[in-house]
Amino acid sequence: MNPYLFIIAASSVIILSFLFNIIAKRTNIPSVLMLILLGVIIQLTLWKPDLDAPGNGVMVVLEILGNVGLIFIVLEAALDLQLKREKIGLIVRSFFMALITLFASAFAIAWLFILLWEVSLFNALIYAVPLSIMSSAIIIPSVGSLVAHKKEFMIYESTFSDILGIMFFYFLKDNGHAAGASEVVGSVLFNIGITVIIATIASYLLVGLFQQLKMHAKYFLMFSVLLLLYALGKRAHLSSLLIILFFGLVLNNTQIFFRGPLARFGSREKIKDSLHELHVITLETAFVLRTFFFVIFGITISLVSLVDWKLALISLGIVGILFGARFLFLKIFASKDLNPLLWIAPRGLITVLLFFAIPNGMVDAHGEVMEVYNPGYDYRIPQFDQGILLFTILISSIIMTISLIMDRGDKVKDVLLESIKMKQSDDSIVDRIEDTYTEESLSELEGFQQSEEHIVEKKTGDSDAN
Repeated sequence: MNPYLFIIAASSVIILSFLFNIIAKRTNIPSVLMLILLGVIIQLTLWKPDLDAPGNGVMVVLEILGNVGLIFIVLEAALDLQLKREKIGLIVRSFFMALITLFASAFAIAWLFILLWEVSLFNALIYAVPLSIMSSAIIIPSVGSLVAHKKEFMIYESTFSDILGIMFFYFLKDNGHAAGASEVVGSVLFNIGITVIIATIASYLLVGLFQQLKMHAKYFLMFSVLLLLYALGKRAHLSSLLIILFFGLVLNNTQIFFRGPLARFGSREKIKDSLHELHVITLETAFVLRTFFFVIFGITISLVSLVDWKLALISLGIVGILFGARFLFLKIFASKDLNPLLWIAPRGLITVLLFFAIPNGMVDAHGEVMEVYNPGYDYRIPQFDQGILLFTILISSIIMTISLIMDRGDKVKDVLLESIKMKQSDDSIVDRIEDTYTEESLSELEGFQQSEEHIVEKKTGDSDAN
């Protein structure tokens, strides 16, 4: 491929993704849907890769984007978690809501797959867990208009859903060949114990190093170290995502983890500015990774599945299970007013990422590539079509969109029409882009302590300097 054409194509995709975010902000239509649609349009008009051809690199690129994206999603989620005493009740309720709903949904969907295709419980769960995970990448930017306590609940719940769902999936994947329950329990306890020790030591060392570094390149140095630790951990068959999670939690809550003699190594004041910048860079990087992942996912979708009514019915059944479980446990863990919390449960990036991580017989449970196909490491369900993922993402996202628009008191038709036309009395397109981007950035960073004060101080300093 001509390198200049590649640069043009990549730049155009990022620009379109930015515009999709603006439309998403105005309409509550998740940008994920627009990115997938862009990929489908590219497949129909410009490029349709032969996924079965030897040496095809599309799926390899998708896998790499998926793994790196997973790291940044967990890091982004951890940097949003603030462990405050006054929020203990909220954190506990949202944690158990995410945990119990995840398990209930996963086993109910697995039961549906067993009825449909007569597969084992293990294989059914491997496919059910990704479908049971809420997408914080979609939810967090979308709930800015909710009242404060509902918005905070959704942010915490979706973040916990991401983290717990990922850990549950890899727990299943890494123990698929255990001989019995005792072996599974022993393996898991040993794995988690070793990982927690490594994660704790690495997190304290990295936060101390982060505080001392003064050069501008330190952020991607941190990312490189985290990627290295993740990859080495996966090679050693550890739960590497715990390392990423611990680092983000320790860095964002130094007042809790650095006390007494350790206080000087984790001063909140010393790392405040750097932490704000790290959070911004993490958001920006996750945005780019998310953009290309979903566009490539759209390019690889089998369009035949989009007109298969059986897949649509299965997806409706899955969505019904998800909202049924959500209704049941929201009555226990949330307020009596369930609107619109009940309907905010979109599926997105994590669902697709984990789907592509299911071993296919050429890769073992720990990600090691094998020389020959081994059916013992093939956890796939042949009857499961990729279209089920797409339908579930579409239906759950559309339901969320309608519920948020109605919660604002607007009419769905008016909002959609307003998003595609520009009235003469409206501000210029440039002004609207700037306003939307500023609002979205502040919304995504709302959980960060003193971030607004930092921005104001910086602007004031720049003005004085000028």
